[in-house]
Amino acid sequence: MNREDKKEVDLSVVIPVYSEELVIDELYNRLSRVASKIASNYELIFVNDGSKDNSLASLIRLARNDNKVYFINFSRNFGHQIAVTAGLDLCCGKTIVIIDGDLQDPPELIEEMFAKYKEGFEVVYARRTERNGESWFKKITAKLFYRILRKSTNIEIPIDTGDFRLIDKRVADYLKLMPEQNKFLRGQIAWLGFRQTHVLFTREKRKFGKSGYSVTQMLRFAMDGITGFSDKPLSLVTRSGFFISFLSFIIILYAIYSHYFLNRTITGWTSLIISSMFVGGIQLISIGIIGEYISRINKNVINRPLYIIESTNIKSSIQVLK
Repeated sequence: MNREDKKEVDLSVVIPVYSEELVIDELYNRLSRVASKIASNYELIFVNDGSKDNSLASLIRLARNDNKVYFINFSRNFGHQIAVTAGLDLCCGKTIVIIDGDLQDPPELIEEMFAKYKEGFEVVYARRTERNGESWFKKITAKLFYRILRKSTNIEIPIDTGDFRLIDKRVADYLKLMPEQNKFLRGQIAWLGFRQTHVLFTREKRKFGKSGYSVTQMLRFAMDGITGFSDKPLSLVTRSGFFISFLSFIIILYAIYSHYFLNRTITGWTSLIISSMFVGGIQLISIGIIGEYISRINKNVINRPLYIIESTNIKSSIQVLK
C-alpha cells in the first residue's frame, strides 16, 4: 500500500534494518502487538540500509499484507544514524519510537516508555543496566566512551543509552532543523532539552548473526559524538602546545646551565631521537584532531544529500532529499 499524503497518526515506530532477515517477522509481530495496545492509528517504518540479505523482500511482503507497514530502501548503506534520520523525516506520528531491528531492544518496553510520555515527558530513553552477549572489549569501550563524552561536553548526554527511545513530534521537528552531515542523534536530542526521563532494561544478546558495527565504525561514531558536541579536543591541542613549548624552554635553560656552569655538555643521539619522536607524535595527534573538525566543516559545506531512496511505498518521500 502506498501512502499518498502526510496524514498524521498517533504513533510512528522507526526501525533501521541492516541484514536482519532472520528476525524481521518476529520483530514485526512483537511491534504490531505493542503498537496496537498503545494506539489504533499507528505506522511501522522500516528503513533498509543497504542490507546484504533478503531483508528488503521480507519488508515488501509485510507492507503488502499490512497497510500500517512502510519501507524505505536506500540505494546503498548510508549508516545507522542516517537510516534513523530518514525514518524521522518521513514519519507522521504525534509520538515516535526509535528502535533497532535486531531485537536486542525489547519492543515490549515501549509500553512503559509510553506511560512515562503520558506523564508529561517529551523524551523517554531506554537505559541499559546490562549488555548480555557482548564481549568484554565492547562493554569496557562503550562504558569508557559514554563517560569521556559526558566529561567532554557541556550538555547532559545520558550514559549507557543507545538510540532506543520515544520522542514527541516537536522533538523530531527540531531534529529536522539540524542539517549536520555527521549525525549523533542521542547527542542532538540531549542538546534540544525538553523534559527527559528514562526506563531501565537489560539488553539481550543477538539471536542471529553479529553486529554490523565494526571497531572502525564505532571509533568513527565516537569521534562524531565528541567533535559534534565539544571543542575540548581543540583546547587540549592548544594546552599541549603550551606545555611542550614550556618543557622545551626548561630543557634549553638546563642545557645552557650545564654547558657554562657545570662544564658538562649534554650529548647523545638517544635523547635527541626520543624528544623528536615525542614532539612529532604530539604534532601528528594535534593535526589529526584539527583535521577531524575541518572534515566536519567540509562535509557540511559540500552539502550532499544525507541519503538516496531507491524505492519505497511512501510516495511523498520520492521528492525528499535531505
